[in-house]
Amino acid sequence: MKKIKIYTDGACSGNPGMGGWGALLIYNSHTKEISGSKNLTTNNEMELQAVVSALSLLKEPCEIDLTSDSQYVVKGASEWMYKWAKNSWRISKSHSVKNSGLWQEIYRFSKVHTIHWYWIKGHAGHPENEKCDQLATNEIQKLRESLA
Repeated sequence: MKKIKIYTDGACSGNPGMGGWGALLIYNSHTKEISGSKNLTTNNEMELQAVVSALSLLKEPCEIDLTSDSQYVVKGASEWMYKWAKNSWRISKSHSVKNSGLWQEIYRFSKVHTIHWYWIKGHAGHPENEKCDQLATNEIQKLRESLA
């Protein structure tokens, strides 16, 4: 089974507002950078989109060390997601899980891959996290320019 390292980050200018996400996938000596944006989104949605976009590139089951500066992502994926799935993606009778479509994708990927979730402090000099943040903020700038 291939061992992959994935780093992700999401950003938003306003919350909701213009958002961007970035991810690095590292396999042996190969690194792939991916990024994207969305108008009228939230920071949490961009954090999740980075994870989904990175995992969607994998073509076979892998063992993954996935690192994010988002407690929402790491705790959601390692602690909350399986309970949400059992409860049909609801947190109560009257409330659905926010961003449930993205969470369902992450849940589906967790059944294919072995994913180890790691949290790191954001904006603390971690090179891969800083790169992902740069990718995300660059996407926001490109979106802003395209809408001007």
